[in-house]
Amino acid sequence: MEQLHPGAKWSFRIQGYFGAIFLLFFLSWFIFPIMAVIGGVLLGGNVGTMVAIFFIGIVAYIALIIIIAEIYARMAYNRWFYEFTHTNLKIERGIIWKRYSNVPYERVQNVDIQRGIIARICGFSSVMIQTAGFSGAAHAEGYIPAVTPEAAEKIRDFLMKKIVRKGSRDGI
Repeated sequence: MEQLHPGAKWSFRIQGYFGAIFLLFFLSWFIFPIMAVIGGVLLGGNVGTMVAIFFIGIVAYIALIIIIAEIYARMAYNRWFYEFTHTNLKIERGIIWKRYSNVPYERVQNVDIQRGIIARICGFSSVMIQTAGFSGAAHAEGYIPAVTPEAAEKIRDFLMKKIVRKGSRDGI
């Protein structure tokens, strides 16, 4: 099985930043008041120490966001694989819950290549393999988030040849 382009770590890292900010924002509604009460009780309510505790809390908050995002990026990257077999595309991904997908070549309708700003900076492309009978998701059923631009073109050519062969057998 093949692994993603190393630049995918940046994409996963940014997803991790947003997820960690969202998670820690809601947790901070509980953590910061507790820290303020503990700081006020233990330190006698001195305003200078309360401000220092607040800034230490902010620095710890930012450090925790960076640590969570980095752990998520590395784990997501190391657990994302894809493979093209004779009959289908196999995709394996997931950190806690593993997800295994098989995309038969017969169901492939279209192949798109996307390159957002992060992808262009890091030098990778995302491949969206659209299939018959799949709808309603944020990504296509056959989504490969980060391959080199050359590999993306090879994947598209390979799959489009499979589509053309399939169409020529059916008539019309």
